[in-house]
Amino acid sequence: MKHSAQQSEPWTTRRLLAWMSDAFTKKGLDSPRLMAELLMAHVLGCERLKLYMEADRPATELERNTLRELVGRALKHEPIQYLVGEGWFFGLPFHVDRRVLVPRPATETIVQHVLQHVRAEPGFGGPKGEGVLIADVCTGSGCIAVAILKNLSGARVVGTDVSRDALEVARLNAKRHGVLERLDLLEGSLLEPLHEYPGTRGKGSLHFLVANPPYIPDHEWDAVEPNVKDHEPGLALRGGKDGLDLVRPLIEGGPEMVRRGGLIMIETAASTAKEAAELLKKRGEVEGVEVLNDFEGLPRVVMGRRV
Repeated sequence: MKHSAQQSEPWTTRRLLAWMSDAFTKKGLDSPRLMAELLMAHVLGCERLKLYMEADRPATELERNTLRELVGRALKHEPIQYLVGEGWFFGLPFHVDRRVLVPRPATETIVQHVLQHVRAEPGFGGPKGEGVLIADVCTGSGCIAVAILKNLSGARVVGTDVSRDALEVARLNAKRHGVLERLDLLEGSLLEPLHEYPGTRGKGSLHFLVANPPYIPDHEWDAVEPNVKDHEPGLALRGGKDGLDLVRPLIEGGPEMVRRGGLIMIETAASTAKEAAELLKKRGEVEGVEVLNDFEGLPRVVMGRRV
């Protein structure tokens, strides 16, 4: 966006979209036009459709400067969700920033299957999940917990995370969607906070234990895309040498927290899902262990039922 060139031509929405799309294309970024539209709509505070309804509107100097700063960050592969402060998950908008991972469609697999089991099976509180208690371990932005609570008005979720910053984001999102009164957020590693939580202190009380722990194996780290590796919190991504460092404690300690007939669901890397499933089978107290595929058909969530 050089002010020295074409001084007589104003920087309209149309021209700015073309400039951004060109810059993103040359950088090899995915969906360059969509990125341009999202940034433009964010700066102008409008819906994307309005960009084309007012394509000849000149941008103010403040708007141009703000766009220039955001485009510079985008060209360094910073996720678009961080740039606009919002990501979508299960049809809901969530605040996201560098304190948490960007919500991913693959993780929706967990929410889909929780809702499916609640609505189709007896003992899970009926369509509204009345009285259902769910633990969401490594809750991060709270996207899993909030999506479940928005769809199950009678359920309660306890979310745990080792990051206090992440829990602050989860709290913001729960408040935004009006479910904060049914979400308890606890700081601590994996299952540890549940041992002191009144609802789970007696063990065997959860209807569901779901988790999206860090699971990228060390040998896959170099191949991770720059927008993830360079910008999202490594603490929430890396799962150790084989990617199962945080999955193993969940498999070992998770079943005893779940009531008979309840379900355990743990998201894993596609490359480690089979091994995680074998570990869950060997653990005992769990039956019907299977691996659920995500929307791309990749093995993503290991699930088993407490016996």
